[in-house]
Amino acid sequence: MYRVLRTSLIMGLIFGFHSGCSSQDQPPREDRQASAAGRFYPGNQQELRSTMGNLFVLAKPGTFQNIAAIIAPHAGYVYSGQVAASAYNQINPEAEYDNIFILASSHQVSFMGASIYNKGDYITPLGAVPVNIPLADQLIRENPVFTFNPEADHNEHSLEVQIPFLQYHLKKKFCIVPIVLGTQSEETCKKIAKALKPWFNKRNLFIISSDFSHYPGYSDAIKEDQLTCDAIVSNNPDTLLKTLQNLKKKMVPNLVTNLCGWTSVLTLLYMTTNEPGLVIHPIQYMNSGDSKYGDQSQVVGYWSLAAVRSTAGETTPFSFTKEEQEQLLHIARTTIVDYVKDRRVHEFNPDSFSAPLTIKAGAFVTLKEKGDLRGCIGRFTADIPLWQVVRDMAIASATEDNRFLPVTVAEIPDLTIEISVLSPMKKIYSPDDIVLGKHGIYLKKGHFSGTFLPQVATETGWSTEEFLGHCARDKAGLGWEGWKDAELFIYEAFIIEE
Repeated sequence: MYRVLRTSLIMGLIFGFHSGCSSQDQPPREDRQASAAGRFYPGNQQELRSTMGNLFVLAKPGTFQNIAAIIAPHAGYVYSGQVAASAYNQINPEAEYDNIFILASSHQVSFMGASIYNKGDYITPLGAVPVNIPLADQLIRENPVFTFNPEADHNEHSLEVQIPFLQYHLKKKFCIVPIVLGTQSEETCKKIAKALKPWFNKRNLFIISSDFSHYPGYSDAIKEDQLTCDAIVSNNPDTLLKTLQNLKKKMVPNLVTNLCGWTSVLTLLYMTTNEPGLVIHPIQYMNSGDSKYGDQSQVVGYWSLAAVRSTAGETTPFSFTKEEQEQLLHIARTTIVDYVKDRRVHEFNPDSFSAPLTIKAGAFVTLKEKGDLRGCIGRFTADIPLWQVVRDMAIASATEDNRFLPVTVAEIPDLTIEISVLSPMKKIYSPDDIVLGKHGIYLKKGHFSGTFLPQVATETGWSTEEFLGHCARDKAGLGWEGWKDAELFIYEAFIIEE
């Protein structure tokens, strides 16, 4: 809720999780004036309101509740405004928020960490938007990763262009925490996410500003942007990073970047990846070639996405703490060491495990040696405790994968272990239901069957058709098109890795 009472402000600062803002309590000292108005969007108030009205009429209607965050493009409104409006349409216009955090990656300057504007209000032709200066000051004071860098906000459009959408769409008063990321470091994004995580709750909203591919041809952009979108929807930061690396290796003509705000998106995923009940949904895609002002020989891609919390009563299949993940990895490694050295199955005490480790679930154990696959075996049947599945599949992966010789004692130090805990399988009737990077596939025809874990599509960069084709031919022995008349199933995996 937008708070104006000094008592509420003080309580928010004391506890750090529920800070409101008030221009009355913290008078503006140096308002940030609009720099993108008249360039990226209309500089006249009446014209801007008219433009917004047209964009929201064309936009996708809101279909979700409990929005935690949106990803919206930041190009000129004539190119990306409709896609951005589709993202904002997912937000309940009557919603009230303590704070709206806006994360945008810098296009102007490079610097360590992120800059939070804490000097005054943000100004657009639609008026002033108050910045929660006490909270901005607190974040800077308590986290070395944050600072105020005057150059970060001076002429940065990617954050500013988001604000008129909020001003037009939201009916209740709100305040913002404007954050411009200057980093290009994955580790720094983790630190930013850790600092912001206490505010990633139902009382606050996160806006992530990013365009997608820059300057490939029209058809290449559609393909590239779909793969990047799928990686984001997987809600796994490692999947996103691997996808971006694989796409870069493809050397698509004229492609400069697949995700210009990748640090902002990555920071979001570091906050959402283990958030119970949270799912990221794609909303709308277009690129600049779809605009009457665009050139289809070189385009910029735009996706809108929404991170949605589950409604009351919904739960995700699995959630493991860091300690529980470490326990499962310890079970797998200890088992492999004992079995390979002495052919002894290690005995664990089930009473020492927390409840999530004793649930009945299927799982795969994957072994890699210096990055190369060294063994991978699992089971879908959920009829024994998870810790036991991990123990048994660790032995099987090390000694029974017929693609490899059994693991030797000398190889153990070079092995890395990955555990994929599987959700129940769901039968599908169209490949359109497969979200690459999020879904594993299992196909069956007669006595023939095959599966690929979700991360296989990300690691290979395959399209949906290639994902299915390789599974049908290479795993099930049905031929490249054998999936077309086979039973298809999808499942998700909670991935734990060393």
